Amino acid sequence: MKACELKKLIEGGALAERYSALYLDTKRQSERFIKAIDAFCELYGDDRDIFIFSVPGRSEISGNHTDHNHGCVLAGAIDRDIIAVAARNNDGVIRFKSEGYNEDVVKLDAIDDPDNFPRYKSVSLIAGLAKGFKNAGYAIGGYDAYSTTEVLKGSGISSSAAFEVQIGNVLNYLYNDGRVSNIEIAKLAQFSENVYFGKPCGLMDQMACAVGGFVFIDFEDNSNPIVEPIEDPLANLGYSLCIVNTGGNHADLNDDYASVPYEMKAVAKEFGKDFLRGLTEDDIIARAPALRETVGDRAILRAIHFIRENDRVCKIRECLKAKDVDGFFRGVIRSGLSSFRFLQNVFTTINVREQGLSLALAITEGYLDGAGAYRVHGGGFAGTIQAFVPNELADGYVALMNSVFGEGAVMKLRIRQTGATRLF
Repeated sequence: MKACELKKLIEGGALAERYSALYLDTKRQSERFIKAIDAFCELYGDDRDIFIFSVPGRSEISGNHTDHNHGCVLAGAIDRDIIAVAARNNDGVIRFKSEGYNEDVVKLDAIDDPDNFPRYKSVSLIAGLAKGFKNAGYAIGGYDAYSTTEVLKGSGISSSAAFEVQIGNVLNYLYNDGRVSNIEIAKLAQFSENVYFGKPCGLMDQMACAVGGFVFIDFEDNSNPIVEPIEDPLANLGYSLCIVNTGGNHADLNDDYASVPYEMKAVAKEFGKDFLRGLTEDDIIARAPALRETVGDRAILRAIHFIRENDRVCKIRECLKAKDVDGFFRGVIRSGLSSFRFLQNVFTTINVREQGLSLALAITEGYLDGAGAYRVHGGGFAGTIQAFVPNELADGYVALMNSVFGEGAVMKLRIRQTGATRLF
């Protein structure tokens, strides 16, 4: 569809007619879509056949740093997304312009060697996704894209994962007629982040963004994870899901993030394993004296966190199915306490003056006073916490947290049932 035709369709109210389940404020979103189309046309021309793509962010509910050791997680796609306006080209080049950033350019004849692309840069993610598609036998080709996002960087709702999945989402529809499953796209996104970007992440973020809805994911078989949708536990229970962005800086935290899977796997290696799944707490304690010498106390604590957290995810899943709200909240709080004490990802030791997550958790605990639940959210060390707040307390909570961390720090979210998709 030409840009002028798509704009006319959206201006006529098509977003409200077709996608009200994705967007509450369809008027504002329509303006956002039209602005993105205009930006694409200014960059790449207005005579192209264009398509619009959407990928949601995600909220981790339980399973903090369990996926990379083949554990279980609970997560939900949220109603904030990254959209891209894109069109095929015949240049063998992917050009991807994100609003507010320089254009990324990837020549597809250079993607076979990861060293052709700088680590920790978005251009490496694009190259890695293209290479992943190529390795899997899927078609690839050049395209031009303009993107804008509400999955804000550093907000703890997986901006990088949503970006990665979007790269594959566009390749899927432009060159593979949408035949690549969203689960497969998530796996290729993880490959890109691990091998090309240089971050040894797990698969939870990509999977939650790609699949959509509220999901339990078991990564025991990492090549074939079990994905189980669960009815939205928040829909009629009278609670708001709030994500509080404390404004922490992620720029120098790659080593902190990498240390978590590294130390967990170092413990596993002492048992002749590649990852912790399958080990018990008794196994760890029985070998604790030797482990203290070889891997250190923090690694042992992180292994204990993994084992308990993995078990906790399964218990929380059963609470959700049974609509056991109190049991669900107890599990969420215990997850957060384990992350703080044993996983130790609530603040970085690089800069102990900055402890926004600790402060946000303390204020939330005092405000809720036994109601709802709260925990560190996402990878940790900086960024965001998560809180389930009774609706009658939600406005006061938002005002309080915004007063401490800045206007707009709190995001009130809902679960989005649709994952990575092409619109219209």
